[in-house]
This record gives sequence, C-alpha cells and structure tokens, in this order.
Amino acid sequence: MINIGQQFPSFSKTAVVSLEKGKEFETITSDSLINDNNEWTCLFWWPKDFTFVCPTEIAEFNNNFSEFRDRDTKLIGASTDSEFVHLAWRNNHDDLRGLKFPMLADTSKSLAEALDILEPNEKIAYRATFIIDPQGIVRWVCVNDLSVGRNVKEVIRVLDALQTDELCPCNWEKGQETLTV
Repeated sequence: MINIGQQFPSFSKTAVVSLEKGKEFETITSDSLINDNNEWTCLFWWPKDFTFVCPTEIAEFNNNFSEFRDRDTKLIGASTDSEFVHLAWRNNHDDLRGLKFPMLADTSKSLAEALDILEPNEKIAYRATFIIDPQGIVRWVCVNDLSVGRNVKEVIRVLDALQTDELCPCNWEKGQETLTV
C-alpha cells in the first residue's frame, strides 16, 4: 500500500460532478492535487455502488462538506465502478442526489492498483481514505474492512492535526494545546 510521505500516484479519471444534463462528467487528474493555494485533498474510496454501507459513508462526507471546505480541503469520492453507474446511483438514491463533491470512476482499476487497495478476490477497493497535502504528498492513510464504515469525524480530526504542522497528542482535537518539545 502507498505509504505516508510518498507522492500520490499520477492519474486521469472521469468523475460525476453534476446531475445537470450535458454537465455530468469532468476529468480529474493528479495535477489538481498539487497547488500553491495551500489546498489539501481528502480522497476516499468505497467498494461498490448500489450497496448498503457505502451510501451511509458518502452521505456523511457530504453532510460534512463544509467542514472540509472550511479547512481548504477538496473532497473526492472514488470506486472502481464506471461514471455511468455513479450517475445512475446518484439519480436513484435520495442521499446522493445533492452531492457537493465528485465521484471518481476508476474502471481500469489502475489507480486502486497503484494505491494497493484492491481486495484480492473481487478486485474491488477497500474503504480507504487518503489525506494529501498541497504538494501531492500522502500524509494519512486509513483502510477499513469492506463491512465496516469509517468515521468521518475522525478524518476531520486527523486533518485538523496535520494542518497544525505540530505535535498533537492522543485524542487531540482542534482548539486544544499541541505539544512543545
């Protein structure tokens, strides 16, 4: 699996960004992760569209979209399903119609393979979350088993800690003192 401190792999993928006819799809590339505006990226993966745990996570990330935006962090969701399956799912699931972030389609599984997050038998992505700094460097990775949804509040807590660029003790939360050496 890609490690902390490594450059996020290069990619160019189609994503669903809208339900508006003619504006549904956009290409997202790894170049968009690197920027001078001090913008971070949180890219999270789910195993399959049209399943049960996945929409609860996607909806919770969407419910916290402003928390990520307030932290100058772009949010990107991804799976190995196609952009057409993503679009159909968004159109057919009440909790997904109003998504404020793109759903990346890795149909070739090349990005999931580069990240080494494919389940070996079904070749679907684990529930992996990556926090990437403005230079495109992976700063945090968390991977859950296929049956266990992640904790979005914990992702935000870790993002807050990383953005302090200081030593943060166990259970540290934004607004608390960091450690001094």
